[in-house]
Amino acid sequence: MWSIGYMVAPVLFANLADRQLAGLLAGKMFALIGWLGLGCAAYLLIFLVVRGGVRAFRSAMFWLILVMMLLTAASQFGIQPLMAQLKANAWPREVMETVLRDRFAAWHGISSILYLVQSMLGLWVVVWSGRGLK
Repeated sequence: MWSIGYMVAPVLFANLADRQLAGLLAGKMFALIGWLGLGCAAYLLIFLVVRGGVRAFRSAMFWLILVMMLLTAASQFGIQPLMAQLKANAWPREVMETVLRDRFAAWHGISSILYLVQSMLGLWVVVWSGRGLK
């Protein structure tokens, strides 16, 4: 997941002359990775409950994964559709060339912060699981 947000998207914007195309490709990759994240989180939560029963609900790991899943869902079903609507409202011009620029930039910033929080929580889950840095 990290490679999309911290490596692939910047490379797209740096190397494609058409920023609208770079944004479209980055958005599609974020959407795909979001669906993958939701699926993986659902699997992990079910796994923890099946393996630990009621004790899973007292596990910090369970709650970390649930928070990450909720952040992903907020981005996937709230922020991303809102940003897509702002882009659609700006058409045929690029959203950053319209009066919608400030609203788009604000939501993009919120989305970036959520992604950073998810990344940090994900790192915490990996390290906490005891498998991350061995």
